[in-house]
Amino acid sequence: MFSRNHRSRITVARGSALEMEFKRGRFRLSVFSDPPEDTELQRKLDHEIRMREGACKLLAACSQREQALEATKSLLVCNSRILSYMGELQRRKEAQVLGKTGRRPSDSVPPPERSPCRGRVCISDLRIPLMWKDTEYFKNKGDMHRWAVFLLLQLGEQIQDTEMILVDRTLTDISFQNNVLFAEAGPDFELRLELYGACVEEEGALAGAPKRLATKLSSSLGRSSGKRVRASLDGAGGSGSSPILLPTPAVGGPRYHLLAHTTLTLSAVQDGFRTHDLTLASHEENPAWLPLYGSVCCRLAAQPLCMTQPTASGTLRVQQAGELQNGTLVHGVLKGTNLFCYWRSEDADTGQEPLFTIAINKETRVRAGEVEQAPEWPFTLSISNRYGGDEVTNILRVESRESLQNWMEALWQLFFDMSQWKHCCDEVMKIETPAPRKPPQALAKQGSLYHEMVLSEPVASGGPGEGLLLQNNAISAEIRALLSSYYSDR
Repeated sequence: MFSRNHRSRITVARGSALEMEFKRGRFRLSVFSDPPEDTELQRKLDHEIRMREGACKLLAACSQREQALEATKSLLVCNSRILSYMGELQRRKEAQVLGKTGRRPSDSVPPPERSPCRGRVCISDLRIPLMWKDTEYFKNKGDMHRWAVFLLLQLGEQIQDTEMILVDRTLTDISFQNNVLFAEAGPDFELRLELYGACVEEEGALAGAPKRLATKLSSSLGRSSGKRVRASLDGAGGSGSSPILLPTPAVGGPRYHLLAHTTLTLSAVQDGFRTHDLTLASHEENPAWLPLYGSVCCRLAAQPLCMTQPTASGTLRVQQAGELQNGTLVHGVLKGTNLFCYWRSEDADTGQEPLFTIAINKETRVRAGEVEQAPEWPFTLSISNRYGGDEVTNILRVESRESLQNWMEALWQLFFDMSQWKHCCDEVMKIETPAPRKPPQALAKQGSLYHEMVLSEPVASGGPGEGLLLQNNAISAEIRALLSSYYSDR
């Protein structure tokens, strides 16, 4: 009998077509659902797409050459990040699908392999020497050209850029002041440096070219003919648009060219200034060719997380070398290449000096054992180091087998990290946190588009310019917001 308030449970027959459809739906949902890291990468991709749209609008609204160079640089960086993020998303999706569909539940799952810890990589003091001709640098002869250059740095899917610098023959090298930090890097990282450049033509030289040509024509054609030529050019305003001369071609948007590149790996990491070879990707016939020496000087530093963050901590009873008693009850913290021993756990949090320190390095030997005569602290961990010709052994005692396994796992992981990061684990390298990116100073001095966009006073309602003014105000506000977001995120 039908009842409106009656609740019944609908069941699906096992093995039916409807059940198979439900299973397929759950399968698709489980395979193609985005994990948190993919969601964050998708958010970055969407942000760069919006920034690219803003860069295109900014490039269309630029009125000065330096502004167009900055807008074109932003567009190139956004396109590089978009391609990098899309490639990384595709790689993760393929790995996710293969990981869930390539193995059945009944298959035996192999134990996961040990992976090294991540770390931070920072490159600073970037300098690229130039090789000018003697006549250009010392005698100051030849045409005066300027180049706008910047560096694009890529490590995995992370892409950073430097500030744009204007270069001419008065400079002996290109110096980038800002530090570039990559927060997520493995010991097998490959840091690619790409130098891009665009030739900046002198507007004053281009404007004066018709007048100089008119002077040569007046002297070669004679006095009377030369006067007519100069009069015709002066009537055209000296802009080169006279029918006597060819019209000056319209200058389009600037175009950056790849000038040189190189790839730095873990072997290039050194706590000091070092020179690396550059692969030149441009020739002298290229409009953006720059006389590079063929090398780049920089400081490349790396900080593995095992050197800066604690990997294990807990209560220990430490019996130092030569002691015959049960040892000292301490709070041990394994950090970097040392086991710090404090009286209390609060001392480690407040940054006080440890009671004593046990060195852990690549030559350290570790052995686990069990003492039957000590029922309270039966499990031991022996740490042996060699100093000169002597071997010093410290014995650590723990209360449970689980605690012993945790300490052993932390030590073996540390040894594995040392073997992968190599000389980066000898001591902690200094890395300075980069300062927040600011709008380029060159544009601020010459009046950037960001600071020139002043919203006009509203006109009277119903006036002839009301619609156009409102439209211009909206565009100005939108570009301002895009510029502010671009530099605040860096």
